[in-house]
Amino acid sequence: MSNNAKSPLKVALHAMDERSVRTMVMYLKGPCQGAAVVVDEASAEVDIFDGDNINAKRLLTEHLAKPSSRPVIVLSLQSIRLDNVVLVKKPVKSEDMLGALAEVKARLAQQKINNPPVSVDTSLTDLPADKPVLKNYTINTDEQNKTSKHQTAMQLNEAAFGTYIGNVQGVDVNDPAQFANATYAPKDYFQGYIQSAINTCQDKNENLQLHSGWRQLVLFPQSHEIWLDADDKELRAFASLKLEHAPSKKMSLSPFKTESLALTNALEKFHSMDAFVWKLACWTSKGRYPDSINIDHPVYLKNWPNFSRLLITPHAMRIAALLVQEPRTLGDVARLLNIKPQYVFVFVSAAHALGLVGQARREADELVQAPDFKPLQKQGLLGRIISKLRGNKA
Repeated sequence: MSNNAKSPLKVALHAMDERSVRTMVMYLKGPCQGAAVVVDEASAEVDIFDGDNINAKRLLTEHLAKPSSRPVIVLSLQSIRLDNVVLVKKPVKSEDMLGALAEVKARLAQQKINNPPVSVDTSLTDLPADKPVLKNYTINTDEQNKTSKHQTAMQLNEAAFGTYIGNVQGVDVNDPAQFANATYAPKDYFQGYIQSAINTCQDKNENLQLHSGWRQLVLFPQSHEIWLDADDKELRAFASLKLEHAPSKKMSLSPFKTESLALTNALEKFHSMDAFVWKLACWTSKGRYPDSINIDHPVYLKNWPNFSRLLITPHAMRIAALLVQEPRTLGDVARLLNIKPQYVFVFVSAAHALGLVGQARREADELVQAPDFKPLQKQGLLGRIISKLRGNKA
């Protein structure tokens, strides 16, 4: 884990619309490697302004007039010069933003040296007589055990990928000529049933049990957990099986009564829903991509995945950083990162299962710098030429 992730700066965003806020949140998590995290204004250490917003000048002037010692970063196309303000030129480059964050972090460290905290005497004699001196807290060790499991992530390298994830017989998913055949339908596998069951239990806000003819599985929507009476090795094997769709073999859901099974005796079988669905999609995918995705159309990442709790496949963070910036086709991602397409496919499969992947062209984002590669430019030029020719014919 990087030093940035251990102690990220707490920043508040100003003069930004909802779209810009979401973009900055993902940008700080992704390309800026978690060097900062967006919080509410009361909890922030640093303030970041979009200097080109129509209300930015007024908001910034009012903010700087307040008695605050917090550093201010301004993102702007213009060369703004203000005392104690760090300027980052737009479109923002990750190296410039990281440099600005490092500068304000150094300022904050210096402020702590110059203004050490005042020591406060909190001896028992100073407490009011009618106030309790001590309070006992009971720590639920069962919950700690579950939480510890939820926070465990596994990172795969290329060598371990094939053994752990598996491969598909008869299809070379890394051959561009076979991309059209490198798909799978989640609904034909256990993954599809699980995703449908999760949607149902969340809609009903009710604990449900999935009857699959395999192992007992219980869904808890309020705690966002799944309990499965199987280990990862067994789940991995079952995930790869194509399930029959005969009516007699359809899976079903029923209300689950907590007292019907002592789940507390098997805490290691609890999983967070997101982590469960993510790894289930990886094992089902085997390096393929969902059939609902058009291989010829760009995809994008809606939100940065919580990698601290997820199975991390090879190059996952590089792929995420690229897809957060702007939409790309899956083939373009593999080519630009110089990696095997199967690593892109498996990541997109897992992210798509959590609803993090979209396939629609977003509006150009002026807040952060777009990459140099713009495959749609020539098409736009060709379109203008055709339009002009049609106009001349008329």
